Amino acid sequence: MSSESNNEAFSYTYSAKMQEEIKSIREKYIPKEDDKLEQLRRLDAGVTRKGTVASLVVGIISALVLGLGMSCCLVWGKNLFAVGILVGLMGIAGIVMAYPLYSYLVKKERERITPEILRLTEELMK
Repeated sequence: MSSESNNEAFSYTYSAKMQEEIKSIREKYIPKEDDKLEQLRRLDAGVTRKGTVASLVVGIISALVLGLGMSCCLVWGKNLFAVGILVGLMGIAGIVMAYPLYSYLVKKERERITPEILRLTEELMK
């Protein structure tokens, strides 16, 4: 037997599909510079988010209040009919106010974000 060194190394290559998956996972953890177009898209999408959430919360709670008023009128009619009417009207008022609340919040958010949007669009259009 000769005294040759046994330098056998194990090498394995992944398929193209696995390579793509590995790259996509790796990209999640590599810090990247913020792309201006992506930042512009995020700012534009974020304008309506606050208004949407607030109006949904107000609308859902108001619908539940309206349902409570209806229950007071229909189920416990004799004793709580007048209370049910008042509670139902409060629920209807809340539902009616959901869209104006959305419009107001979107308008305020657009006013707040306008300078940043204009700055980014000027940089991108050069």
